[in-house]
Amino acid sequence: MSKILAGHPVEKHPEMDALLSDIESHVLAKTRYISTHSSLPFKGCETYATLEVLPAEEKIEFLLYLISQLNHNAVRRSSQDDDPEYLRRLVHANLLDTLMRTRIDFPDGFSFFQLFRALYGITDQSPPDLDISSGPFTALAMQIEKHIKRWGLNEIIAEDISNLIGQECVVRHLRGETRQGCWAAKKLERILVKAGESGIFQMPAYELGGGPFGSLVQADMGQISAEERGKWHHLFHHLSMADGGTPSQKFLNTLRPLVDEIGVPVFRSCTNRWLAAAAQLQMTETEYTEQYIVHTYTYRDVVFIEAHSFSLLKGLLWLQSGFHDPQTLQSIALLTEKCFQKIPGHGPVAASVGNAGIYALAQSPGLAGISHLSRLKLRIRQNNTQKLIQNFIDEQAARQGIRPAQIEEIAVPDFGLNAGERVEAFDDYRLVLKHSGVGATQLQWIKPDGSPQKTAPAFVKNSANHSAKLKQMRALEKQVKQSSTSQRDRIDRLYLEDMRWSKDDFETYYLHHGLVADIARKLIWALDGTPALYHDEHWQNVNGELLVPADIREIRLWHPIDSSPEEVLAWRDRLEELAVSQPFKQAYREVYILTDAEINTRLYSNRMAAHILKQHQFNSLAAIRGWKYSLLGIHDDDRNGGIARRTLPAYNLEAQYWINEIADNFNDVGIWYYVASDQLRFCRDGDEPVPLTDIPPLVLSEIMRDLDLFVGVASVGNDPQWQDGGPEARLQYREYWQSYSFGDLTEVAKTRKAVLERLLPKLKIRDKTHIDGKFLFVEGSRHTYKIHIGSGNILICPNDRYLCIVPSRSKNKHLSRVFLPFEGDSGLSIVLSKAFMLAEDDKITDSTILRQL
Repeated sequence: MSKILAGHPVEKHPEMDALLSDIESHVLAKTRYISTHSSLPFKGCETYATLEVLPAEEKIEFLLYLISQLNHNAVRRSSQDDDPEYLRRLVHANLLDTLMRTRIDFPDGFSFFQLFRALYGITDQSPPDLDISSGPFTALAMQIEKHIKRWGLNEIIAEDISNLIGQECVVRHLRGETRQGCWAAKKLERILVKAGESGIFQMPAYELGGGPFGSLVQADMGQISAEERGKWHHLFHHLSMADGGTPSQKFLNTLRPLVDEIGVPVFRSCTNRWLAAAAQLQMTETEYTEQYIVHTYTYRDVVFIEAHSFSLLKGLLWLQSGFHDPQTLQSIALLTEKCFQKIPGHGPVAASVGNAGIYALAQSPGLAGISHLSRLKLRIRQNNTQKLIQNFIDEQAARQGIRPAQIEEIAVPDFGLNAGERVEAFDDYRLVLKHSGVGATQLQWIKPDGSPQKTAPAFVKNSANHSAKLKQMRALEKQVKQSSTSQRDRIDRLYLEDMRWSKDDFETYYLHHGLVADIARKLIWALDGTPALYHDEHWQNVNGELLVPADIREIRLWHPIDSSPEEVLAWRDRLEELAVSQPFKQAYREVYILTDAEINTRLYSNRMAAHILKQHQFNSLAAIRGWKYSLLGIHDDDRNGGIARRTLPAYNLEAQYWINEIADNFNDVGIWYYVASDQLRFCRDGDEPVPLTDIPPLVLSEIMRDLDLFVGVASVGNDPQWQDGGPEARLQYREYWQSYSFGDLTEVAKTRKAVLERLLPKLKIRDKTHIDGKFLFVEGSRHTYKIHIGSGNILICPNDRYLCIVPSRSKNKHLSRVFLPFEGDSGLSIVLSKAFMLAEDDKITDSTILRQL
């Protein structure tokens, strides 16, 4: 036995060879095809049945003999699948794995480390990256666990396990670099930790690794004493065992004494620093190749946090659920958002860590955590993650006895802002944080005499307390920017929540709220049905007359569908007169009325059907607007396509936008690049369709507006480089592109046209531009141009020759001086920027454009 464990060959054993021969004959007679992953029919073999019940010593002797035969009779895979020697070896390997999963009473003092080396034929010359992802490694871990239950844990077995999990091929499992065996490796590590806690064995230092996060923590560990470092490593060992989506109470109870041993203040200080630093880590991208037969494949690997540290970080985040200060919550929120950043072809960079962050935020008492979750719900695109966040919000709302939409508005922090400003004193100087618009802030220093100063005073930089305070203000500024954008988006989606407020609640959460007030005061609200704007600290009607409502019973967000076209136009004039740029389209909001065709089709609408969409872009837009959609790919069995869904709890409805695959072009992971839109329908109680005439007009209008947005942004007709029919130069693509790019205006485009009609007389290019039908005409020095108001694509007169200009991502200097009545229409900005460029076409220097001119 010891000879085999030492790796030496043994003499042939005729009796055991006969047993193996019987088993081989039985398996090969019963099985037509054998592979490395086959599960072979040993159970029906009488010879195998005798092996199962052999006395422990004889069973172990047979097992070791089988291992010896496998190690010293290696057979290369033959090109012939029926090669006898190769098939024989596969049967032996499968038999070994099966026997290792049966009851084996290994004697006390048995060397499992030597057994491990024998199982995989490991020698002192074996490569460190030996692959143990296949084979009986999991079964070995289970045998060790059972052995400890039988004989107890002692120093010898602990040393054995330490040597085993110290092997590089096993460390790769502990780091999560391989899926197979990861659970088994962690089981062995857990046993070793228990041995260290009981004093049986000296617990080894936790292997932080050399990845981005591990290096970050290791740097701090190098600054403290060996005794304190030991306490941290003890905690790390436990944290690395964080499995599942949420922690058990037993897991948390085990960790808390370890945190107390380190010291809560020290723990909070260190973990806050690590979490904040982790959120700032940059992603690294590497390429590697793999050879398969005669082909070489190149792959791209993107790393944000090394996989080895995922469990450690999950555990740290779970522990943060016991701390609820603003700094901790902000660090968790920033890291969580970063974890769900999507890498094309790979998905989120660290979803399991991000889910742990969501859990930690959800456990925060009060509403601070819900505030962060509300923002993350609008920022994270993954459907399952949005659902997870919504579930936590729903649970909190149920505990409070209010609707989820209400708890989200109650949870919005004001950041200490008063009338949009927060002032912090730095001795005789003041630093003013001003919320100047959606996603816009300013930090302004004020001298003792009241005059402004551009930079921070020297004494602030030289004082540790002042520097820390300044750092907090800059962090706060970033939070205000993020939150104001999130609140704008949240309020924009309230139309489908059927929200109504009392006067007191509205004033608390909107009108006089430190952050939200700047958004609310630029919107029109219905006071018991009467549209009004809060301006100059008073409610005013469309004519600017003061309203003094005696007893407001209900306040709602005004929608143009509630007013006549004349009143809507009057509100547009009023906002322009006051120079109020609304945070989103309200006075200019598109209205979609049920058509005769939709009355005839009764249960569905084809108004937004038959468009070719860029699927990934459509998916992102759908997630932003609260729709749930799963990307279609070559592996989907449903040839009829998929459905994008928008649940409407306030109306007990679900909107469904049907999507069909275009099976001709897919990415590396088999997802179609393009899809075709189909019908819209509304359902209740599952997939039971509801007649369109029964859908509230506001609901129909808002859902149809979403679909118009999806088509208006994701349609290939908006891509100026598609005039040749796209990547495959397909005729149907070219025909669709042509019809969409220069076809009738959609409702969004009609709104854009209405805005342009108001803007053009005020622009410096007014004498060179005019609108005719669906085009904005521009008189340049070289040519006259027609810009389609919907797609932004351009034709050169008089022969309608196509001009391809790809929009620049940089801000146009002309647009920064143009007053726009609302934010958020990138198409309007594209049309205007192209108009400014073409009006001065003699100044164009871009060679790609000049060649076309």
